[in-house]
Amino acid sequence: MQGTVSRYDSETFSGAVLTDRGVELPFTVHAVADTPVRHLRVGQRVRLETSGSGDGLTVTRVDFITTL
Repeated sequence: MQGTVSRYDSETFSGAVLTDRGVELPFTVHAVADTPVRHLRVGQRVRLETSGSGDGLTVTRVDFITTL
């Protein structure tokens, strides 16, 4: 899944992304811990990994979109 960063706190490495379906999902430092992400900016497109569904949908990984 992809989304756009809607909030980001560079001190706590947490924030929120807006999915392409218009749902804002918060994420914590754990979602970027094992990725090359060290800073995000509002409006940046990112790739998301999630778990759960519906109201229980949570972001488990936020990473940069890469193309080959």
